[in-house]
Amino acid sequence: MDIIDSIILGIIQGLTEFLPVSSSGHLEIGKAILGDDSLPEESLLFSVVLHFATALSTMVVFRKDIFSLVKGALKFEWNEDLQFISKIAFSLIPAVAIGLLFEKQLESLFGDNILFVGLMLIITAVLLFLADKAKDTNKKVSFKDAFIIGISQAIALLPGISRSGATISTSVLLGNDKTKAARFSFLMVVPLIFGKIAKDALSGDISMESQNITALAAGFIAAFVSGLFACTWMIALVKKSKLSYFAYYCIIVGVIAIVFALLNS
Repeated sequence: MDIIDSIILGIIQGLTEFLPVSSSGHLEIGKAILGDDSLPEESLLFSVVLHFATALSTMVVFRKDIFSLVKGALKFEWNEDLQFISKIAFSLIPAVAIGLLFEKQLESLFGDNILFVGLMLIITAVLLFLADKAKDTNKKVSFKDAFIIGISQAIALLPGISRSGATISTSVLLGNDKTKAARFSFLMVVPLIFGKIAKDALSGDISMESQNITALAAGFIAAFVSGLFACTWMIALVKKSKLSYFAYYCIIVGVIAIVFALLNS
C-alpha cells in the first residue's frame, strides 16, 4: 500500500468513524476501488493503526469530559461520573460477546463483499431518518438504555451499519437528549477500540515485516486529523437534527455499491 492510498483510506476512516455513514463499509468500498491487494496481516495492522488514530482523536475532543469522569470516579463514590462509566462498561457487553462468539462469521463478511455493504448502508439510512424525526428531550441515558444502545453497537459490527449512526439513532429513539446521546456514543467506543487493538496485537496475526512505515504514519495522521474534524462536526449536526442529510448520502453510496458489486460479479 503506497502513501497516497494510505492517506485516502486514513481520511475515509477518520471521517466515517464519527459521521453516521459506516467506517467499515467505506473502507471496504475504498479498498475495492483502490484495488487493495495487501496481505491479511498487513491489512490488519493498517486497520489497527487507523482505529488507534480515531480513538485518540475522540479522547482529544472529549478530553475535558474524560478528565472529569476519571476525577469523579477516583472519589470512589456512587456519583454521576462513576455511574456514567458503569453505563459505558454495561453497554460494551453485547458487542464484546458478539465479537468473541461470532468472530469468524463476522470476518467472513469483510473483504470484497460490497453488495452486503450496500444493503447495510441503506438500513443505516432508515435508522437516521427515524432518529431525525425524534423530538429532543433532556433525558439522560439510563442503564437499560445503555444496554440497548450496546446491542445496536453489536449490530454495527456488520460492515455497512454505521456504529455512530446506529448508537446515536437508538439512543435518540429511546427518548434521550441528542447531545447526551452523541456524547455517550462517542465515549462508549473508546474502550471497545482499545480492547480490539489489544486483542489484535496479542493474536500474533500482525506482522511488522516488510511494512511501509511511512505509509502507516501517513494513514495515522490522516485518520487522526480528519477524526478531530468529524467528531466535532458530528456533535453540532446532531444538535441541529441534520442526520437526514447523511441518510440520503448512505442511500446514494449504498446504491452505487450495489451496482458496482453487480457489475463486477
